[in-house]
Amino acid sequence: MNTFDVLESLYPGNAESLLAGVEALQEKYKSAEAPPERPLSQRDAIMITYGDSFFDDNGPPLDCLRRFVTEQLGDSISAVHLLPCFPYTSDDGFSVSDYFQIDPELGHWNDVARIGQAYDLMFDAVVNHISQHSDWFQGFLAGEKEYADFFIVADPNEDYSTVTRPRALPLLHSFRRGDESVHVWTTFSEDQVDLNYHSPSVFL
Repeated sequence: MNTFDVLESLYPGNAESLLAGVEALQEKYKSAEAPPERPLSQRDAIMITYGDSFFDDNGPPLDCLRRFVTEQLGDSISAVHLLPCFPYTSDDGFSVSDYFQIDPELGHWNDVARIGQAYDLMFDAVVNHISQHSDWFQGFLAGEKEYADFFIVADPNEDYSTVTRPRALPLLHSFRRGDESVHVWTTFSEDQVDLNYHSPSVFL
């Protein structure tokens, strides 16, 4: 199944415009310096770490991490997997408020790029939900048309007893949107608002 067919199965009638949007994003973010893609194999060893697992007085935590892996681990690992390293508001980084920045307490994108000069990089993208304090959700609450369908508004009177999830917190939380109160789907917590992937705009 090609990309068009996959998009058509997910978003019937929108595949053509979505494919054009995906290709535009690929072009926008591709790097001329990106190394050729290499599939993972049993020979790979990947270090999974938070960005602040290593720190000293000689630079930001991400630079300390780079020095540790290059000086202590060398070629015994092939990749570094960074757990959420973006600005966030709760849950150890899993409530992302801005996907385009590195948490300034960890360092900057150039610190990540320096790790990437020696190792393959992997990231926890955390794209199923976003912080309630993010520009996207605040725009939704402010009634901005761009974000109107970015989140899942649900009826609190429906029966959700068959929903299974790894949290005991309420599934829905009430927020003020203009003059009304809306209940929004929050699988993990009030601060982690689920994104609505029924929306082609969210997908892009």
